[in-house]
Amino acid sequence: MDMQNVLADRTAAIDASGIRKVFALAASLKDPINLSIGLPDFDVPEPIKERAIKAVQDGANRYSQTNGDAELLTKLQGLVKEDYGWNDPEVLVTSGVSGALQLIFMSLINPGDEVIVPDPYFVIYKHMINMLGGKCVFVDTYPDFKLPAQKVADAITPKTKLIILNSPSNPTGTVYSDEDLRGIAEVAEKNGTIVMSDEIYDAFCYDEPCPSIANHYDKTILVKGFSKAYAMTGWRLGYAAVKPVLKPVLEEMIKIQQYTFVCAPTPFQKAAITAIDTDISGYVADYKVKRDLVYEGLKDDFELVKSGGAFYTFVKAPDSYDSATAFVEKAIENNVLIIPGNVFSEKDTHFRISYATTNDKIKQGLDILRSLAK
Repeated sequence: MDMQNVLADRTAAIDASGIRKVFALAASLKDPINLSIGLPDFDVPEPIKERAIKAVQDGANRYSQTNGDAELLTKLQGLVKEDYGWNDPEVLVTSGVSGALQLIFMSLINPGDEVIVPDPYFVIYKHMINMLGGKCVFVDTYPDFKLPAQKVADAITPKTKLIILNSPSNPTGTVYSDEDLRGIAEVAEKNGTIVMSDEIYDAFCYDEPCPSIANHYDKTILVKGFSKAYAMTGWRLGYAAVKPVLKPVLEEMIKIQQYTFVCAPTPFQKAAITAIDTDISGYVADYKVKRDLVYEGLKDDFELVKSGGAFYTFVKAPDSYDSATAFVEKAIENNVLIIPGNVFSEKDTHFRISYATTNDKIKQGLDILRSLAK
């Protein structure tokens, strides 16, 4: 039997070759300096762990309602009101932000629909949109990774269904300015286009509060989560919020969740209630130090933009290498694990560093990267 004839056509829309190649090269490393993974290097704070354990012991181990635990939903609605000034937000608790993305895309995208995606982009966007038969319209944000409204306006066509924003950004660490977001809101309003704002890293903003298009535009699907801020990556917990004008979209997302994820993990929904009130400012301060270590350590030998948030920096590979992938291969040969930019982009000119590791590991990795650049 020819397996290519057995597999669904949509599987061909996903290309994992770039990631596979990196990890195949890294498989032989004994103790790599891992600057690749988007995983906080601290553990879930103790009060949140204790709430999860108590939830399990108290028997909160069954399905919750499809849209989420009632107490958590009330808490999240209050948080959205406080942070964005929305009067009556509708909220859905999801199985991670990735789960929210799937529900949003499945609710909105028909074959042939266009989705505006700033390039570089979070890797899931492209492949999930392609799987659904949508078309990614990439907006080139190199070299500074900013997103002026005119670039978005130039990308809109009658087929545009959705604009994606991700700030702070994975992989660049860029935080979009409030001025640019206001401009994008005006463009979206003029065309009646829905905006999805992926703000999973909003707790990690180092130089100023994170602006959000949710403050300026009613047709925003706000997507946030607990994985990064509270190191709960394995607990799979996120949420989506909308204003009443987009309630029909959220209702479809809930319907699809019912037949896919069913609900987010119940004990961890209980723990999230505690997480919302947990102070993580100390962790954020630590990560600002790491951000500065990376920037100061590379700026004399590499072309890079100082990241404003998240825990990534997107660095241009030295011109002496044919591509960023070639530089990444050399780095891996020297025991430093980084990710080539073509995993996150239509270009292969940059590489992503994650500084979610110890300061000592960061310094060791930077020493090696500088030596390779020279």
